[in-house]
Amino acid sequence: MALKPNAKSLPVAPAQQVAHRFGLIIVLLLACILVVVPSAVNQVVDRINKAANLGLPRLPDKGFNLGLDLQGGAHLIYQADTSHVPDADRPNSVEGVRDVIERRVRGGLGVAEPLVQTTKVGNDYRVIVELPGITDVNQAIKLIGETPILEFKEKNNSPPRDLTAAETKELNDFNKVAEKKLQQAQAALRKGTAFTDTAKQFSEDEASRDKGGDLGFITEQLYPELYQWAKTHKDGEVSSPFVKSFKGLNIVKRIAEKQGEKTVSASHILICYKGIETCQDAKYTKDEARVEIERIKKLVTAKNFADLAKQFSTEPGAAQSGGSLGSLKKGAMVAAFEDAAFALPSGSISDVVETQFGFHLIFKEKESFLAEYNVARIQVNTKDKTDIVPPADPWKSTGLTGKQLKRAEVTQDSRTGLIQVSLNFNEEGTKLFAEITGRNVGKPVAVFLDGEPISIPRVDTEITSGSAVISGGFTLAEAKLLATRLNSGALPVPVELISQQTVDATLGAESLGQSYRAGIIGLLLVMLFMILYYRLPGLLSVFSLLFYSVLSLAIFKLIGVTLTLAGIAGFILSIGMAVDANILVFERLKEELRLGKGLQLAMEESFLRSWPSIRDSHITALISCIFLIWFGVGFIQGFAVVLAMGTLINLFTAVSVTRTIMRFVFVRLKDRSSFLFLGSSSK
Repeated sequence: MALKPNAKSLPVAPAQQVAHRFGLIIVLLLACILVVVPSAVNQVVDRINKAANLGLPRLPDKGFNLGLDLQGGAHLIYQADTSHVPDADRPNSVEGVRDVIERRVRGGLGVAEPLVQTTKVGNDYRVIVELPGITDVNQAIKLIGETPILEFKEKNNSPPRDLTAAETKELNDFNKVAEKKLQQAQAALRKGTAFTDTAKQFSEDEASRDKGGDLGFITEQLYPELYQWAKTHKDGEVSSPFVKSFKGLNIVKRIAEKQGEKTVSASHILICYKGIETCQDAKYTKDEARVEIERIKKLVTAKNFADLAKQFSTEPGAAQSGGSLGSLKKGAMVAAFEDAAFALPSGSISDVVETQFGFHLIFKEKESFLAEYNVARIQVNTKDKTDIVPPADPWKSTGLTGKQLKRAEVTQDSRTGLIQVSLNFNEEGTKLFAEITGRNVGKPVAVFLDGEPISIPRVDTEITSGSAVISGGFTLAEAKLLATRLNSGALPVPVELISQQTVDATLGAESLGQSYRAGIIGLLLVMLFMILYYRLPGLLSVFSLLFYSVLSLAIFKLIGVTLTLAGIAGFILSIGMAVDANILVFERLKEELRLGKGLQLAMEESFLRSWPSIRDSHITALISCIFLIWFGVGFIQGFAVVLAMGTLINLFTAVSVTRTIMRFVFVRLKDRSSFLFLGSSSK
């Protein structure tokens, strides 16, 4: 006895619901056609606009992203020379080069979809570069092979040309009006008008004007010019002549002074050891490092501290700086070091201090307190030459480049836990950096890599130690990327071109044409087979197949999939899989009809019983694609990505779309002859 499913157990969607779903499929099909071939629609829009002058918008007409083998270009393989890089740093160094090359070919060559990836062959690190559409391969090779350029820049306050007579008059007239306004404020003060009232009347500083010009207690970092004036005057004094700041002219009044933050001037000798990430070329174990620092402690005095630091300290730059750290504020150093330095009497040397960087001896030279001044001001805005003729480039070179940077690395503030990037310069860089930070206190200094700013930190104080940190709310990943980029400029990994292949654009166009013809012929043959063998269901599957093809192409275009010959092969293969799913359903439909079941019931049964086979075949295909994407490179990955996307889309079209179309047609069908249904005897 055969067990048959109860017809009532199979859900059959209402005719109205099926009609709505069918309508949505038609709408989605039309939308996909607009995405795939917008040029036809734009022609209609142009005719309407020309005839009726309606100004209808045209659809974006961006073509498909074509790979190297379809539009021509260059395929380059570089081998990285990592012999001078520590083993642990080699992958990051090569990734830094990859990142630089990708930005270069995008910006310098204008390649929208380059493929730049790294691979390891044995002990060799390689960078593979594919440049679709490139015609001048030699230019590309020259650009890629250059050393990454790291630069530190400051604000450009120099006009690109001399001012004309009219522009000079405009500048002078504006500044004369500003100066006259401040003279009027000065006259009001002489007549006895209160400073607060005068500020409210004349000051153009919106932040302090309503407070009577009161800025509160200021530091040198925020208001360097006003701070320097207050430093040399007494409480109650008012500036005369005017004090110039970067925003304009000021009448400044010193109100009060208080003792600010405590600072210490200190030097140190560091002995690091193996196992510490920041210890370069470590020659000591931890126990050996402890013995060495104890040995130095017995020799060191205040007089010879700098000489011994130059001779023995493992800190980068100590041979030039003598271990000097300059003036330190609270929070500038790790907790253990800071606590020891601030607790020492001036002129004394600490016991051995251990931190995550190694073992230290600290010499505290002196301590002092930063003064803070409460000032008020009346400020009027002035203009300079760059306000009239802005510089073509808002940044100008400082002369400090990656040549003077020893190393950049990710660190963590021991007190706040914030991620930051530390910089260490050589002797020349230390001197330059001190000059740059000294003249830009309170202002930004930008870090550029290959002409693009990657960080624009503000200078809080002059930095003379040759070490600095860039902090900006980084995540760990962002900080690692920034350090990698900086090191790729400071410690470039040389690359050598070991393979070069050029695909002619004509050959690429020919390959594209042949692929297009092969795809069309294959699709038509499949459609013809489905109609002749399966008749009406085959005809309906043809519609579903067309829907699948248009939907896939629309998605490829919208998300920017780069199509290659291998990718097109994957797309055509996915069409075959779509047909396979329909064949499974139709063969089951034939069996159900031969059992004498009604048309709608047989159709629902065929999809229900075919689903496990369809599901399993698609899952196995997706698993294969995942491994191809994971382990493959280049064209293999392209093939797998397109096939995986096609497989997922096919699950939707082969089941949902085909079923909806068959429900929509079968419920309206009057003639159920065997000719329409696979040669079976349907009832």
